Amino acid sequence: MWIKRKYEKTLKSLFKQFPVVVLTGARQVGKTHLVRHVFPDFSYVSLDLPSIAAQAEESPDEFLTNSKEPLIIDEIQYAPSIFRHLKAVIDKDKKPSRFILTGSQNFQLMQNVSESLAGRCCILNMANLSYTEVSDAFNSADETEYIFKGGFPELYARDDIDPNIWYSSYFSTYLERDVRNILNIGSLRDFDRFVRASAIRTGQLLLYSELARDVGIAPNTAKQWLSVLQASGQIILLEPYYRNLGKRLVKTPKLYFCDTGLAAFLMGFDDWNSISKHPIAGALWETHVFMQVYKFFISQGKNVPLWYWRTSQGIEVDLLIEQGGKFIGIESKYSENPSNKAVKGFNALMKYYGKDCLMKGFVASRTKNSYKLSENIKAVSGGRIEKYISK
Repeated sequence: MWIKRKYEKTLKSLFKQFPVVVLTGARQVGKTHLVRHVFPDFSYVSLDLPSIAAQAEESPDEFLTNSKEPLIIDEIQYAPSIFRHLKAVIDKDKKPSRFILTGSQNFQLMQNVSESLAGRCCILNMANLSYTEVSDAFNSADETEYIFKGGFPELYARDDIDPNIWYSSYFSTYLERDVRNILNIGSLRDFDRFVRASAIRTGQLLLYSELARDVGIAPNTAKQWLSVLQASGQIILLEPYYRNLGKRLVKTPKLYFCDTGLAAFLMGFDDWNSISKHPIAGALWETHVFMQVYKFFISQGKNVPLWYWRTSQGIEVDLLIEQGGKFIGIESKYSENPSNKAVKGFNALMKYYGKDCLMKGFVASRTKNSYKLSENIKAVSGGRIEKYISK
């Protein structure tokens, strides 16, 4: 079953404008299926096969000459030498709609793209399924089940897959293929522990020294390893928003896992019922809401104008969408009926920057029906948050 992706229109539009479109993202988010579904008649080659990758790496000119355009090259990170030759081929004819390159986002891939294809390509980052995509495909979907299960397409393509078994295989493959390619480390045991310790901190302020201490590594090592998780599309670090009006605002990033299902697996949960009884439920809910907003922006190929805001006293707005110096604010509450207390952060924000700074605010909750909490603040469904921010 094909689940319609919001990236389809964006991918078609970008391909008409650029000679090359680079589609990046973590493993198993659906990059290959997307390009083959959108462009079924294009030539296709996967460098995931060692023999094909060797040919592209050792004889790139011959490889490109023998390939019919338009051409999809999948997992291009396995043949880094081909980028310089692609540059030469494109410079001979800069017409649009020639190549689509896909690859798991990592340091080497992005370095090769920036060095060889700058000004010749457009980069589209891809995440896995949003709640809206899943819900629309299956007419309805339980939101808490989606949070526990996560958004990887294969989990929805087959009913017989146990998410815990699937994530165990996914994580092992990720460690062996992506991490070893980026980090020169012999044993992955400490990195495994580090990732699990990071998962526990999803939706929370990131304190490098505390994370490093818990795992037993140096703070600089923790920063390096977090960069690996970022580069491979497993986490996002959300920076705080502040204007140069003083030093009373927190300047520490917040950590979010890109997939709540993977985070739940790494924490050791077996089902949503066990999560709902744990204090981590609120942080996972916030992670879920954040990712729905993030996926909304990147599916359109847009820059992500997202921040959080927090004072040194701990008063916070979970998410700010900046638009021309003003904001759409989002507060995440794992509640079916959030009360007026949920607007505390919005009130503090408006007191700090002025009442006009907030265009509208939303409390993203488990409510079935939206309702007003104050003049320009509503309680809305967290899974459907994109419906409200897109208006």
